[in-house]
Amino acid sequence: MFRKLLPSIGKYKIYAILTPIMMMGEVAMEIFIPSIMATIIDDGIKGGKGVGYIAKMGLIMAVMSAVSLIFGTLGAYFGSKASMGFAKNLRGRLFTKIQDFSFANVDKFSTASLVTRLTNDITNTQMAFMMLIRMAFRAPVMLVGAVIMAVRVKPDLSTIFLISVPFLALALVLIMTKAHPRFRSMLDKYDRMNADVQENLIGIRAVKAFVREDYEKEEFRKSAEGVRKAQVFAEKLIILNGPIMQLTMYGTILAILWFGGNMVIDRTFEIGNLSAFITYATQILSSLMMVSMLLMMFVISRASIGRIVEVLDEEIDIKDDEAEDFEVIDGTVEFKDVTFGYNKTAEEPVLKNVNLKINSGETIGIIGGTGSAKTTLVSMISRLYDVDGGEVLVGGRNVKDYKLEKLRDKVAVVLQKNVLFSGTIRDNLKWGDAEATDEEIVEACKAAQAHDFIMSFPDQYETDLGQGGVNVSGGQKQRLCIARALLKKPKIVILDDSTSAVDTATDAAIRKAFREKLDDTTTIIIAQRITSVMDSDRIVVLEDGKIDGVGTHDELMKNNEIYREVYLSQQKGSEL
Repeated sequence: MFRKLLPSIGKYKIYAILTPIMMMGEVAMEIFIPSIMATIIDDGIKGGKGVGYIAKMGLIMAVMSAVSLIFGTLGAYFGSKASMGFAKNLRGRLFTKIQDFSFANVDKFSTASLVTRLTNDITNTQMAFMMLIRMAFRAPVMLVGAVIMAVRVKPDLSTIFLISVPFLALALVLIMTKAHPRFRSMLDKYDRMNADVQENLIGIRAVKAFVREDYEKEEFRKSAEGVRKAQVFAEKLIILNGPIMQLTMYGTILAILWFGGNMVIDRTFEIGNLSAFITYATQILSSLMMVSMLLMMFVISRASIGRIVEVLDEEIDIKDDEAEDFEVIDGTVEFKDVTFGYNKTAEEPVLKNVNLKINSGETIGIIGGTGSAKTTLVSMISRLYDVDGGEVLVGGRNVKDYKLEKLRDKVAVVLQKNVLFSGTIRDNLKWGDAEATDEEIVEACKAAQAHDFIMSFPDQYETDLGQGGVNVSGGQKQRLCIARALLKKPKIVILDDSTSAVDTATDAAIRKAFREKLDDTTTIIIAQRITSVMDSDRIVVLEDGKIDGVGTHDELMKNNEIYREVYLSQQKGSEL
């Protein structure tokens, strides 16, 4: 599983290679220092070789300590560079993959879960990677080296490790086996909490309007408490690692002091060698502690790594690998026996055998009740969803024959939910065309009835919109989104209930500008108000995923009961 993430090392590979080399250099110095200390005690002090010998060996030990420090410092530096670069590249890979997701792919994971995977899960993985390139090399080298040196100093005393090491290994295996599912559950709780936070912040105005702050606080408290309990449940096992390590370490040292001390008394063991042996024992147990920390980190990060790999392995259901580099020649749209359902196992699809042809340059209105699949139908044009049955043609070709970029570049969609981004008005408008001139921007804004209110701002087109466009009203957002779509100079414009927040006079002015300036562009208007579509070339009435009628306003008033009832009810409402 971790191998799938290794390509993310990229250009930081040199740092990932240098880190373990530095760590092994540090360990080499640390392993030989105790033997020099033993020589100083046994030969220099006890053996009487004098101050000169002690000073000489002390200088060697100081140099080795300095070299060890340099290796350790470089190892930490290279390890940080490698792990941060790895996390940056991995986050980029994940974000790039998500950008290629279809709506169905995003729906599968949920937005909140994807945010957690891009943040918390990658941080956990970064820590695991850093520990891997540092401790995963340092600890085994120190363990092997210290064992060899300890056996050389006193083979029979080394048998103590035959008891302590297996005991510790068994404890670690048991902890690891039980901890992983608990951390997986904890991350699921994080997803739910993030979803609550995201939903609350997006809908903060509704929360305040309905005075639901206390309710939302209580809901967040429950989510946070769920995360806390999941963390405690998972950490209960992990925290056992420390006490078990300490118990093993101190128990081993106590045994060494007991048996080794008796050997010193019996003059079968030198005091300097005993000091070195204790140091080697400490190194052995410390390296085992490092291994245990590494394993615990992998237990924690394994769930995060699995969640990241799930996204990287996700099969994108809308691809253009076999598509050719065709240009969209005109705005002709045709639906042939189109069937679609969000849930592939559902008994009834959302769209059922839809047949409709829209000529290039035609203005089509679409009305229907809530849940009649109006938005779903037009989403097929730019392949935001793919049909389950039948086909959708644009410019005389199946939409699957086009490269997605070519197709979507010629289809401008103004969504029902208006989306603006942080930055100025000009920055947001240039999403439609990054190379648009000032004259083109102004012309598009005039067509969308946005120019006048933009000019009323002190900074005009340089006005900062704030996050999500909080500095403009709902109607102003809609008009800016329409202007942004017009700057694409598309073959097809889809307005998905995108004038619902403007008054009827502004709505009429926008439709008039569209007729005058976009006479060669296919315009599809989804609306709840019949007045928004009644002057369209044709109007499509959708009911329960099927086309109930197609015609002009006058034709539908005569022949379509649903259309007539909606029109009369709206007219009656406007007279009250």
